[in-house]
This record gives sequence, C-alpha cells and structure tokens, in this order.
Amino acid sequence: MRPTVCQNNEKRLNLTTDTPVIEIRDLHKSYGALEVLKGVDISAPAGHVISLIGSSGSGKSTLLRCANLLEDSQQGDVLFCGEPVTWKGTGLNRRPADRAQITRIRTNLSMVFQQFNLWAHMTILQNVMEAPVTVLGRDKAEVEASARKYLDKVGIGDKCDVYPAMLSGGQQQRAAIARALCMEPKALLFDEPTSALDPELEQEVVKVIKDLAAEGRTMIIVTHDMRLAADVSDHVVFLHMGKIEEEGPPETLFGAPKTERLQGFLSATVPA
Repeated sequence: MRPTVCQNNEKRLNLTTDTPVIEIRDLHKSYGALEVLKGVDISAPAGHVISLIGSSGSGKSTLLRCANLLEDSQQGDVLFCGEPVTWKGTGLNRRPADRAQITRIRTNLSMVFQQFNLWAHMTILQNVMEAPVTVLGRDKAEVEASARKYLDKVGIGDKCDVYPAMLSGGQQQRAAIARALCMEPKALLFDEPTSALDPELEQEVVKVIKDLAAEGRTMIIVTHDMRLAADVSDHVVFLHMGKIEEEGPPETLFGAPKTERLQGFLSATVPA
C-alpha cells in the first residue's frame, strides 16, 4: 500500500518567495577517491518541506550535512537566501573562504540529528537555552521564556528541570527539536530524526514534525519513514548512488513512481 498523501495545502499559502531559503546546484562531494554526491540540485522554498529518501549509502545525510556546511563539497554552489557560499581552493582542497559567513548561515539553519546530541550535564531547559545565549548573545530571560514555550510546544514542558538521561528517546528527540526551534532558524534540517526510536516513541516525534510542517516551517528531512515523507512533503527527492533518480510531489512519487529503482525501493520499504 502506498503512503497516504496529506491533502491539506494551507501551509503552502502566502509562504513562498522567489528566492529559496536553501538552494544547491550541481553539488559534488567526495571522500578521497569515493564520490558520494555526483551533481545534485535541490531547492527549498520558504514554507516548503523537502524530503530526501533512498537506500543507505545513497548520499542523503551527506547532502544534508553539505547544506548545513558541516561538510565541504568539491564542486557546485550552496546558496542561503540567495547568498552563495564563497570558496577558496579547488577539488579536495576546496574550503569556505569566509568563516564569518559560515557562522552566520549556520545560526540560521538548525539541525536535528538522529542521536539527539543533548548535553548530559545540563537540564533540558539549559540544553535548549545554551546556544541562543552563548552563540547569539540573546538576553537570558528572553531566551528562557522562549525555551519554555518551545518545550511546551513539543509536549515536554513539564521536563524542564530534569536531565536527558531521565527521559525516553522520544522525549529526548523532542527536546532536541525544541533546542533547534529556540534558535529561531530560517530552516530546520532533520537527519533521520526517528530512526533511533522504537515505533511507539517514533510517533511522538512524527506528530511534532507534522505540526511544524502544518505551520509552514521550511524543512529538509532525511527520512526512512515513507508515510512521514508522504504526509508532510511538498517535494520528495529519491537519491540513488549519489544522484537524483526521481523527484516530484509526493502524490506522484509515491502514487506513480516512474523508475524501476524507485518502484523497487518503495516495494521494500512500504508495507503491503
């Protein structure tokens, strides 16, 4: 059975602009002689959700890390709100030329990882407050109010004073999402946000992501959950061996896949 595609388009209204929040053009990424991305183009307009799907090793997470400038690419352009990243050097020696530019871009792109990455020695509230206070230099009282608001939003407002080890995996991932939101980013990047969770806890996180999509948040999501991709996405990209094999709106990609590779992938990943 194909995933059911959400038909609620309210989140798309009055949210797009002519300039994408994130745009990647002809991106190539190698680790030594191993070429992981082989000329990839993606675009995330404001208020849209882009899902990246594909088998392990297809380049999904690498592409996300290149978008957030956690990885250096060897060729192609990365643009944030129309501003191209400046580079120096070529090939495997290519590096960002302006560290201040990279810092500024990263503070506007919040990433949620598969493995939560919460600081064990801090309470949940302190975890959420840390980056806005220390990196952005925002007023502590203002940040605390914002942090409590976002913890309430993800359904764990009563866990402010506990430590990560006292929470379930689903609660820790929701805390990580609240931490990302507290940076007030222009886009959220999710790298397999539910793959470390059992099915019951996974649904807690899926609900939060669906709520964020319904609000019109700009998001790029790497996911193994085809139903999530179908429900929240404006555009789905299927990667195979470092290239885009097929892409389009979820109703087309999941309802009428054109390529044999995508058909085989969906047959293996979507329950009958």
